[in-house]
Amino acid sequence: MGKRIMAILIRILLITLATCILILIAGRLYVDGYARSRIHMPELVPQQRVAIVFGAGLWRNGTPTPVLKDRIETAADLYFNGKVEKLLMSGDNRFIDYNEPGAMREYALSLGVPMEDIVLDYAGRRTYDTCYRAKAIFGVDKAILVTQAFHMPRALYTCNQLGVQSTGVVADNRYYRKMSRLYWNLRELPAILIAIWEVNISHPLPVLGDPEPIFRFE
Repeated sequence: MGKRIMAILIRILLITLATCILILIAGRLYVDGYARSRIHMPELVPQQRVAIVFGAGLWRNGTPTPVLKDRIETAADLYFNGKVEKLLMSGDNRFIDYNEPGAMREYALSLGVPMEDIVLDYAGRRTYDTCYRAKAIFGVDKAILVTQAFHMPRALYTCNQLGVQSTGVVADNRYYRKMSRLYWNLRELPAILIAIWEVNISHPLPVLGDPEPIFRFE
């Protein structure tokens, strides 16, 4: 009797596990399909006034990680090639010793982007927050998103669903380690399901504040 019950429990566990895996994969395929036609090569992406650059972490010394550098460099190239007028740098600044948008600005300045064309979002703690605040705080209706390929489908899906009509330019400017790429892509599976839930069902409010439109006099 005990063996039979154990066999039933194992079968239920396996079915549940398989169902969860299928849901995760289905979410990824859905969002990948949604984003595919919206991703462009830098030279072919339609012009927009704003590029949104998503944060990607800092080293302990406060400088951007290689992943974040690639995003900033790609956004700077879009700026210099006349694809965008402003760069919206969005990242985390919850702690006094962790200023992601500030570090992003400093690196962009070192690449030659003028100070007046860099806008900082200090409360872009995650992709949903960045997209929500881009529209609600900074008045962005259309944008080019700059991030890596593993993150781009979720970013495009989230921003478009939150009212920012977006296309994307991938910032894979260097070789990333296989283990890093595997980790990032696995992490995206539950993150995509959370994004689908949030933009369609739960609609959480990020940290907000007074409007700071990028183009104030239009």
